[in-house]
Amino acid sequence: MAGLLRALVAVSQKAAEVARLCRAEEPLFRLLVAEKSGPDRNARFLRDFKTLADVLIQELIKHDLGTQFPELRGHIHGEESSDFRGAHGGTVTVRVCDTPEDTVALLVAVLGPEQTRAAELLAQAVHSEVTLGDTELDGIEPGVSPGDLGIWIDPIDSTNEFIGGREDVAPIDGVAPGGLCSALVLVGAFDRHTGVPVMGVINEPFFQRDPQTRRWQGRYHWGVAHGDTRLCSLSPPCVRPCPRVVLSRAERPAVRGALGSLGGGPPLLAAGAGYKLLCVALGLADAFVSSQATTFAWDSCAPHAILRALGGGLVPLEGALRVLREGGEGEPPEVLYHRPQEGLEGSERWANRGGLVAFVHPQNLRAVLEALRDLPGL
Repeated sequence: MAGLLRALVAVSQKAAEVARLCRAEEPLFRLLVAEKSGPDRNARFLRDFKTLADVLIQELIKHDLGTQFPELRGHIHGEESSDFRGAHGGTVTVRVCDTPEDTVALLVAVLGPEQTRAAELLAQAVHSEVTLGDTELDGIEPGVSPGDLGIWIDPIDSTNEFIGGREDVAPIDGVAPGGLCSALVLVGAFDRHTGVPVMGVINEPFFQRDPQTRRWQGRYHWGVAHGDTRLCSLSPPCVRPCPRVVLSRAERPAVRGALGSLGGGPPLLAAGAGYKLLCVALGLADAFVSSQATTFAWDSCAPHAILRALGGGLVPLEGALRVLREGGEGEPPEVLYHRPQEGLEGSERWANRGGLVAFVHPQNLRAVLEALRDLPGL
């Protein structure tokens, strides 16, 4: 298991480098964007996009983890279809080939021969070896076999912000309302039999620019929560007297108003489910609430594992409110990741359909639920 956690961190670092490469040249980047359609499209957005960065990152993570841990093959899931429109109009199935040269040839089929140098740079990053100097990862043995796990990947969470590329979005009380910093790589492991998340890595490829070179620098966070083991690269944030909540910019006004009454200030607004979940883990917000089915298993699995490692969790809003309204004393059920929703197609099978509430401290969960308890429509 120590090897698997290290492998999750390593693939997230490689993925972050691919994300930075794909953003480095604006003319090239515009070639890499494709519009989703049909059941793969997120109904919340008028236009929903994927990028070659999304697909290539997803495939390199599948390739590297499946090579190192063959028992994971067939159990590594992601958001994106691996099909991309080629330079000459056909469909190219993007994958990591056996050699860098073969991967270059495949990427040239997507980008066109005039972008051979870009294809070479991407293939070099995909086939590179990542060396981690993080000794804190050594010796972690939570006691679960990779053969009992599945993986959820969000190769670039907040793809629309990644495409927009805004670098000058000023944070409000530490939380960025949008921009490139909210584009994250998320890799989470869950127990195949119970659906409970047990390991997660959040990588921030665009955390800050080096003041001398102007190159982007990233950082990552990890957590393990299995049995009695709770280990995390972060420390639990302090408890505020009055919780403050982070929400999607599309959240309904009634929910905003109800949560603003908690006394911690007006809700903070941000892009990207993964980024909002990270804000809770970092203590920049005390809870993240989504009242609609606009987040998915790949958005939440990795951050959920980190929240559990910190002593918190992620619960379906609808189910938690039902428990509260029925006078139940037990803990509300947590979000699980091993079974799709029946009767739905495409990405909707993996939507968090009951909404969700993310928290580190249970008293903040209780405060949020009490604020929403009598709100119509929930």
